[in-house]
Amino acid sequence: MFGIGKRRDREVAAALDELRQADTVAFGGVGIAGTTLPVTEAYRRVEAALAEDPEGVRGQLDRLLAEATPAGRVYAATLLEHVDRAAGRAAWTALGDDRGEVGTFAGCVMGRTTVREYAAERLSRG
Repeated sequence: MFGIGKRRDREVAAALDELRQADTVAFGGVGIAGTTLPVTEAYRRVEAALAEDPEGVRGQLDRLLAEATPAGRVYAATLLEHVDRAAGRAAWTALGDDRGEVGTFAGCVMGRTTVREYAAERLSRG
């Protein structure tokens, strides 16, 4: 069992780096084949780590929200919602003026939006 924790930490760090550089937001499979993008796998890895250790990952999400690409900020705000609904809402509110463009995938449908529009849609859900 020696080294398991360190390996997991490295995997989470690599997943956070993938999210930090993301240019597309996709939470499920994309295209006709339903291919899972590397960024989606990274999101899932961070989501699992967040479920295991919310306090240990929370600071990483705050940094991701501050430092990431527009798509990375969308992932960070979404993950923050999982650990703390109020923090997630605050993140979406803070992103309300962010005009950064984001590629999106919903199944086979590829699109583009801004972080601002994405945040407004998330906030409208209540």
